[in-house]
Amino acid sequence: MATVKAVMGNLTVAERQVLTAVNSGASSLSLVGSGFIVLCYLLFKELRKFSFKLVFYLALSDMCCSFFSIIGDPSKGFFCYAQGYTTHFFCLASFLWTTTIAFTLHRTVVRHKTDVEDLEPMFHLFVWGTSGVMTVIRSIANNHEHISRLGTWCWAQTGHAGKVTHFITFYAPLWGAILFNGVTYFQVIRMLNNATRMAVGMSERSYQPDPRSDKKALNRWGYYPLILIGSWFFGTINRIHDFIEPGHKIFWLSVLDVVMAQLMGLFNSIAYGLNSSVRRAIYERLDLLPECFQRWIPKSSRSRGQQQDSELVSLKIQDQQ
Repeated sequence: MATVKAVMGNLTVAERQVLTAVNSGASSLSLVGSGFIVLCYLLFKELRKFSFKLVFYLALSDMCCSFFSIIGDPSKGFFCYAQGYTTHFFCLASFLWTTTIAFTLHRTVVRHKTDVEDLEPMFHLFVWGTSGVMTVIRSIANNHEHISRLGTWCWAQTGHAGKVTHFITFYAPLWGAILFNGVTYFQVIRMLNNATRMAVGMSERSYQPDPRSDKKALNRWGYYPLILIGSWFFGTINRIHDFIEPGHKIFWLSVLDVVMAQLMGLFNSIAYGLNSSVRRAIYERLDLLPECFQRWIPKSSRSRGQQQDSELVSLKIQDQQ
């Protein structure tokens, strides 16, 4: 990933080996998590609704980003560039897909529009097009004559111009996506809170729905912008520090930078992918297993997976598609 190439500068061989191991381990976890979501989408037909299709594209981007980050630099020349730019491309695509999910939720819940499925071609053009343009700009601005190899990664941001380009082509879109997601989810949560209070106040029935499940769903949506912030906060600080003091690397900051950035795919797969619809689909398949295998599955887990139906946007969107 782009982060790893920027933290390996003036570190000892032992410290670089530690960062290499941390990168491989964290990327492997993200690869497994995002790969699981991709597999669920391909295997379970009931999950192939528009809202979860966006989660599938997000997981696919995370999976590719983690994969290319693990394989490292197989040789000099073309493969070196390919490894660096593919991780840059798919990592950009990952957090751009989160903006399409936020946009879809906002358009459905706040603006009460039902045409979000028609916008899928525009989403693809926005995500893949923006990722491609940013990657090309980064490629043109880099000084390839000074590329050197550090461990299993290519170093392509050695000069002042390269570091500025990295900020423009990666961190500017990243924090723009964080700001957009934060504002969008704030508006969605406020809208649903107001609607819930009005519904409770106007209801004359003796039975009132348990608000705890809705509260859990709202809290879960609030976590989504925090995933990007948590994943890239240390990376942003590390880039700023490297820009100010290029000759002084902070090892512990570099470790946090790498591990949190590489775990983004795992965080996304848990927050976006493991919703009630996925768990319900899995538990329904588990019920088809022989009884000797079902004994090993806690009944509380199965009942909990069947009861939590109001977590993600599946609460509002998936039922409408």
